[in-house]
Amino acid sequence: MAAAISAGLLGRSQRILLCNPAGRTFASQTNGEARVTQVLKEKFPRASAIKVVDISGGCGAMYEIHIESEDFKEKRTVQQHQMVNQALSEEIKAMHGLRIFTSVPKH
Repeated sequence: MAAAISAGLLGRSQRILLCNPAGRTFASQTNGEARVTQVLKEKFPRASAIKVVDISGGCGAMYEIHIESEDFKEKRTVQQHQMVNQALSEEIKAMHGLRIFTSVPKH
């Protein structure tokens, strides 16, 4: 984002979110990532894979979620995403953005 700001690519009306990811290592999980992961594990107990990444630099403002579950079988992508949004309805209130990637396990 710093490159975009210095290059003047962001308009004046756009909000800029700056975080201090100090102390974060790639092997550790932030509290927010752990909380979102736990909620998803509770709501999707049949999930074979759940990955939650704070893509806001550790602020908890924006997350990317990858979830693979049998619960998504025979559902359109929009329905799968609605299921995730519903599961995270309380957590989403504190977020700036969310990227969702869903899939059904391949047998």
